[in-house]
Amino acid sequence: MSSEADQNSEFQNIIEGFLTKKCFIKIIDTRSQDQLRTKGYGDKEDNDYFLETYEALYLIYLNKLVITNGNIDNFGSLLKQALRYDKEIVTKFLVYRDLRSRGYVVKEGFGFGADFRVYERGGYEKKRAKFVVFCINEGINVKVGELSKNVREIETMGKNAIAAVVERRGEVIYYKLTNMKFNENKKQETSLTLQERK
Repeated sequence: MSSEADQNSEFQNIIEGFLTKKCFIKIIDTRSQDQLRTKGYGDKEDNDYFLETYEALYLIYLNKLVITNGNIDNFGSLLKQALRYDKEIVTKFLVYRDLRSRGYVVKEGFGFGADFRVYERGGYEKKRAKFVVFCINEGINVKVGELSKNVREIETMGKNAIAAVVERRGEVIYYKLTNMKFNENKKQETSLTLQERK
């Protein structure tokens, strides 16, 4: 059985969500909140429970979530709405879907320009996130100095920095990022371009 089929079977009922102004999805039903929480979806803020947009897109993709307001009746209509607030939502969704389909629990990043924290299989709620993932579209320029600083800080926290590169066809390729020191290349502004592998 595929991991996506496992994800699809883990929910007993279709979950109902309410679209907020900032394109987050509010979950009102407490049983649905509990179901989502135990599987690593969403977060509680004050007294409310919210899904990130990419989480909602994934659950709609699996036919496990319906939005009850805002004329959102399918994946495409939520995606169109989400693009108004986040131009990188397609990249985030593709990486999120790929990681979830591999059995990982994926949560919002916590700074350093990172998009996601990723927990080892079976480690969610037991251990801290092991990976910090940067979502990158193929062919874009990334400033090496800024990325290197972020990777160094992530490594000092005992986590692995990962670049999730989304190819033009939507395939996700993962690269482990580590720091290197170039003694002769001090204070020079450089950029790194990630290209498709041939």
